[in-house]
Amino acid sequence: MSLRRCWRFSGLVPRLLWSRAVLPAPSAAEERRCLPAFLNTGPGYRTSQLLLRTFSAGPSSTEVNYDQLKRLLADRRSVVIDVREPWELREYGVIPGSINVPLGQVSAALQLCSEEFKEKYGAEPPQQTDAVVFSCLAGIRSKKALQTAVSLGYKDAQHFPGGWQEWAKNEKHN
Repeated sequence: MSLRRCWRFSGLVPRLLWSRAVLPAPSAAEERRCLPAFLNTGPGYRTSQLLLRTFSAGPSSTEVNYDQLKRLLADRRSVVIDVREPWELREYGVIPGSINVPLGQVSAALQLCSEEFKEKYGAEPPQQTDAVVFSCLAGIRSKKALQTAVSLGYKDAQHFPGGWQEWAKNEKHN
């Protein structure tokens, strides 16, 4: 009997999800800007746009460039976490003011209490509302750390795709 009741509502949920009142239709310019070219053609491209918009999460800009990172470090408005291994820091160098949490430890580290984090990594842990920037050597591992942080509920998490390589190059020129 309860199964029959559930079937009665099966048509209602999709109608609510696709209603314009719930998901406003994007403008034509917005559609062209947000979608890859192969999705921008054909009669179903508006549906593709709605699906992509529905399942996107996290901040609108997840990347930080060198100048932005330099400003964030100077203003002390962000926690910078370097996800490289300790031997890489010794061999290549460190972004001043960053905390070293190897990528394999990021998930566990972001869930530690304040005292344990401070004891293990020598700094205050970032809160879920803090601005957090992840960095690595070339931007691959920092993007994975960003995904981990977002999945743990960090609202303002970003990564520095240029990593240590871009930092060192810009610091050498300056």
